Amino acid sequence: MTDAIVRCPTHGYVTVADSADPRCPDCGADAERVLSGERRRRLSKFVSGALRHFPDDAGLELDRRGWADYDALEAAVGRKYDWADAEDLAAVVATDPKGRFERSEADGNGKIRAAYGHSVDVTLEAESEGGGDVPDRLYHGTDPENLDAILAEGLKPMGRREVHLSGSRATAREVGSRHAADPVVLAIDAAAMVADGLRISKRGAETHTADEVPPEYLDVLS
Repeated sequence: MTDAIVRCPTHGYVTVADSADPRCPDCGADAERVLSGERRRRLSKFVSGALRHFPDDAGLELDRRGWADYDALEAAVGRKYDWADAEDLAAVVATDPKGRFERSEADGNGKIRAAYGHSVDVTLEAESEGGGDVPDRLYHGTDPENLDAILAEGLKPMGRREVHLSGSRATAREVGSRHAADPVVLAIDAAAMVADGLRISKRGAETHTADEVPPEYLDVLS
């Protein structure tokens, strides 16, 4: 179940269990409920899709690095949901647990983009590539029906611009469960990829991306 969002006078937007009293989990102060868990889930899904997959349908224009005008996104949210306002959007962006959104406020409300996961043609500058911020091992969850092809050909972007890799086995299994009831988890030898000159970039809280992962860097865990 998706957590609700509340606003604490001291700590700003924070998340709490949807059935809990609206109190700040950091200081215990009374907080104002902003979004239920269900509305948060729906709004987050729409914003992610608009910035990653269907900007034209949402009335957005992305530049070549994936940035959209924040005010235009606010307007798109209002057109989609009559209950959603500027605060709801700001709360969803501020509390996203996976770091899926990047916001630049240099000029007024500024711009916003998805940090990763695009199917539309954009070129993202990397938060980090190789070196210290890339762990030695990464993970990928997938449908077992894809395993033979992956072991033969490696991980390919398919409908996305890049291959998405998780920072933990548990996260990879969670991602894989979107596609299969009992996903298989692959371990990626990220250290060897970086040493061999293959690009791995850090994206969001626990996500890394690569152009592809050749089969020699893969091991089946489960």
